[in-house]
Amino acid sequence: MEYGTIEREIHVEASPEVVFEVISSPVHIKEWWTAETAFEPTAGATGELVFGERGTPGANHVQLTVVEVQPPHLFSFRWVHSPGKIATATNSLLVTFELTPEGAGTAVRMTEVGFREMGWEVAVLEEAYRDHCTGWDIFLPRIGEYVNQMVASQ
Repeated sequence: MEYGTIEREIHVEASPEVVFEVISSPVHIKEWWTAETAFEPTAGATGELVFGERGTPGANHVQLTVVEVQPPHLFSFRWVHSPGKIATATNSLLVTFELTPEGAGTAVRMTEVGFREMGWEVAVLEEAYRDHCTGWDIFLPRIGEYVNQMVASQ
């Protein structure tokens, strides 16, 4: 296995504008990714994702740096870098969401790169890669589910 890039694609029955808001807004991210999120969706902004209940021993705080924002087509961020460090290509992973109109909805292409560049030992690299694959397989479909709930409640 290559352990370099994770790629996933889903179709969401909503416009790119709606999907972009859902993937780039902390209010919405909390709903589909189940992470409390604090950041501004602007290039260069920093913040964090908190998986689990903030203030509890099991909470996982993850640094995040927004890289590129091109509404409603592209949103990318770096994450998994050490607290207090500036995110770079050698100390963080890059997640990119590309949104393309497709029929009445949106094709969402997510890529995550940078695993080998982190300098992890092979066992750590393999575990992190598998963990992220599993995570995206769970959370990426929730974008469409959440959008469907939003549309149904309007």
